[in-house]
Amino acid sequence: MAARERILDAAARIMREQGIVKATTKEIARAAGCSEGLLYKNFAGKHELFVAVLEERLPRPFAGIAPGDGDVVENLERATTGLIEFFAEGFPIAAALFGDRELLATWRTQSDARGGGPDAPQRLLIEYLRAEQADGRIRADADPEAISALLVGAALHEAFLASFAGRRIGDPTSLARRWVSGALH
Repeated sequence: MAARERILDAAARIMREQGIVKATTKEIARAAGCSEGLLYKNFAGKHELFVAVLEERLPRPFAGIAPGDGDVVENLERATTGLIEFFAEGFPIAAALFGDRELLATWRTQSDARGGGPDAPQRLLIEYLRAEQADGRIRADADPEAISALLVGAALHEAFLASFAGRRIGDPTSLARRWVSGALH
């Protein structure tokens, strides 16, 4: 495995388990089995590494889901399950953003440049729902913005509660199924 990948994996694990404060470049390099020099050869610093972890090591809720493919309800359930997992893994890491203004500014700049950011999951879900609506695969009177807000908001809230309580989310697929059913009916 390439050094950059080992470093990202180690950083993600440490940030998830111990938080960003304890995720020093020295600790990350040790966990990745490399020198700090090699870490800095691949990343300008801890902030760049942190952003790379957020963008490259969190689950991708919409992977393999495209308008017109498969069953809409199953796609929404899969996307919502992915959102639950994305927020559950990302929340403990991303929460640190708000305690470090420089890190938050770095993340904003890089996210904006890539079309990402905290509103990306909702934007992507709205786009998907609108496309399915245009193809007649969901009701014409459905509200893509409301459905997206409900599903994304529920996933984020559940991840927040689990993170706060120090617990894992029981059955994300079952939650997603219930939420999608409620949002579509």
